[in-house]
Amino acid sequence: MSDEEVGARERHETPAQSADRRWSDLTQEVRIAQTGSQIMFGFLLSVAFTDRFARLHGFDRGLYVVVVILGALATGTLIAPVTYHRLLAGHHVKSQMVGAVSQLVAVGVCLLAAAIGAALLLLLRVAGLGWAAWPIVAAVLVWFALCWLALPLLLRRRDAPSRDDEAPPGGASR
Repeated sequence: MSDEEVGARERHETPAQSADRRWSDLTQEVRIAQTGSQIMFGFLLSVAFTDRFARLHGFDRGLYVVVVILGALATGTLIAPVTYHRLLAGHHVKSQMVGAVSQLVAVGVCLLAAAIGAALLLLLRVAGLGWAAWPIVAAVLVWFALCWLALPLLLRRRDAPSRDDEAPPGGASR
C-alpha cells in the first residue's frame, strides 16, 4: 500500500477526497517555487539590456545564456501544473494528474536549483571572485540538496513506521 493510500485510510478519505487534498497541497507548494522562478527569470531577462552586460565576454556571456535557458526551463516546468489542470479538469484523472504534476514539480525545482547555482556563479565571477566562485557555488548547491532533499527524506525515513509494525485497522494482528 502506498504512503498516499495509508494517509487516505488514516484520514477516512475516499480516493477522490485524497486526490483533491493532495492536489490542493501540491498547488500551494508550487506557488512558492513558481513565484521565485518567475521573478528570477524576469531579472535575468533585464540583464541583457544593461551596460554591464555589454562588457561580458567568453565564458561569462555563455554562462549567462545557460542561466537564462535554465531559468526559462524552470519557469515553464513550474507553470505546467496550470495547463495540466486546465486541460484535464473534469476528466476524472485527478489522482494520475497529481502524480504527474508532482514529478514535474520535482524536475522544476531541480532546474530552479541549477539556475540559481549558475546565476550565483555568474554573479560571483562578475564580482571578481574568479575561480573562488566555484567552491562557493558548490557549497550552496550542496546546501540546497541537504535542505530540499536529504533532510526531508531523513525525516520521512526516521518517522515512518516500519511495515511490520503497522497493524491493520481494528487492532488485529497479521
